[in-house]
Amino acid sequence: MRAPAALLALGLAACAGRQEGVLLPTHQRAPGTSVVNMLVATTRAPDLKDPGEMFSGERGAGLSFAAMTVSIPPDAYRTVGEVQWPESAPPDPMRAFTTVDAETLSLPGAITELNKRLAQTPKRQVLLFVHGYNTRFADAVYRFAQIVHDSDAPVAPVLFTWPSRGKLLQYGYDHESANYSRDALENVLQALARDPNVGEISVLAHSMGNWVTLEALRQMAIRNRGLPDKIKNVMLASPDVDFDVFKRQIATMDARPSIFTIFVSRDDEALAVSRRVWGDKPRVGAVNPNAEPYRDVFAHDRLLVVDLTDVASGGEDKLGHSKFAEAPGVVRAIGARLATGQSLSEGGAGVGDKLGMVAAGAASTVGVAAGAAVAAPFAIVDPRTRENFADRLQAVGEQAGETLQSGANVAQP
Repeated sequence: MRAPAALLALGLAACAGRQEGVLLPTHQRAPGTSVVNMLVATTRAPDLKDPGEMFSGERGAGLSFAAMTVSIPPDAYRTVGEVQWPESAPPDPMRAFTTVDAETLSLPGAITELNKRLAQTPKRQVLLFVHGYNTRFADAVYRFAQIVHDSDAPVAPVLFTWPSRGKLLQYGYDHESANYSRDALENVLQALARDPNVGEISVLAHSMGNWVTLEALRQMAIRNRGLPDKIKNVMLASPDVDFDVFKRQIATMDARPSIFTIFVSRDDEALAVSRRVWGDKPRVGAVNPNAEPYRDVFAHDRLLVVDLTDVASGGEDKLGHSKFAEAPGVVRAIGARLATGQSLSEGGAGVGDKLGMVAAGAASTVGVAAGAAVAAPFAIVDPRTRENFADRLQAVGEQAGETLQSGANVAQP
């Protein structure tokens, strides 16, 4: 697909079904619906013209805060991985996402709300989400609500949203807005790490949001001489980041083993377009984790890689760029891992085992752990899964060998 055509498809996919003013609160919850309560920290400027938008795509002078409550239709009326946008006003809460409450907060008010919610959260775990390019404020709120609901993760959701204009041809503006917001994101992470009421922090970033996330974490690691122990998981979905730059960012952080999980897909057409925009330099989210030099870098820096190339996406994701959120098995697997309160590879076994997979590959090498996942088949590159392969294969014997032969998506190094 040529770049202009791919960009057009991306724009159409991102904007399909959108209605104006979806953030006007109804202050009502319909029976049978679910609600997601989230806190918002944003570098966007307030939208003073349209209260139904709350925040614009322009850059604000500092951090602003808000509390949002989003209603999700009953499971019988929706598909996991999809955001159902209202087709008319007022919205039908049985068929569409609706905004129950929306309130701007002061910094002290945001801290009070966070601590109140943490007191009701197992392990007092925060999940911080950073969205990608071409994302309006309402897009970010509803997408994060979908992720929190569909993952069923017992977390206190915090959305960090930076000034994307939500327009197809504003890629350059969006990228510079991400740069503009890295100090603010670092400040949010520093505040969460210092808060004694926060037990654990997990970060989930998507697309261009990975750039601001990695920059903020890099600054944090330099300032603090390492990342805080409270940060248990950093999940990088479809990173729209130059691979050469990524190597330097990760090397600076000197991260603990497997704190980082990267979701890649070689059929991500949005990242194929981005590669052309950035001078044919590979984007991290579209590399082949079994090919060099990527394989060696991931092994050296002790990174966990989830290969979603053979996983079908769903919903509005026509370009394979949002599989982490729209593929039901993937978003549920993320939630299952967060529910444990552990990092994705913590414990004696590798993450391949914990997701119900059978490992394949040679000991002491980084290969792909693949097989029949409980929720969906996807491949995982995990050094510890590789190292334990021989012992596990002997233990499960003939049955495991048959599964390896018939399991979906078995990838060889």
